[in-house]
Amino acid sequence: MSLSQKEMVEELRIQWKKLWQQRVDDKIRAEGIATADYCDLFVEKGTIIHATRNFKALDFKEILNQHQVENAERFIPPDPQTGGWNKFIKVNITNQQPRRKRRADFYCAENKRKKQQPKKGGRGWLHL
Repeated sequence: MSLSQKEMVEELRIQWKKLWQQRVDDKIRAEGIATADYCDLFVEKGTIIHATRNFKALDFKEILNQHQVENAERFIPPDPQTGGWNKFIKVNITNQQPRRKRRADFYCAENKRKKQQPKKGGRGWLHL
């Protein structure tokens, strides 16, 4: 990836943050409104950027695609509704095998583990 694309993405990200920080929240209509023009983000002053019903929210990935940025997925953080960075790290980066009792499991045969007899004959806490 060229440095010019990287710089352009950083500028877009700065404008994106500024857009969301400086928006006006209309509590009566439950909307977020842009307070300035953001030419690079294709947002004009007074555009609704956030609403509760029947609204297609702005997407940073679409903006990067309109600017023809290669590998746009590289610059998009994971969706917070699906778990965000922590879930991404757990699923894609870390080793999924449990680290506890690995040595004990190595020496222990599978046939040795049997179910124990229930306490008090399985009658529960009343012990009738």
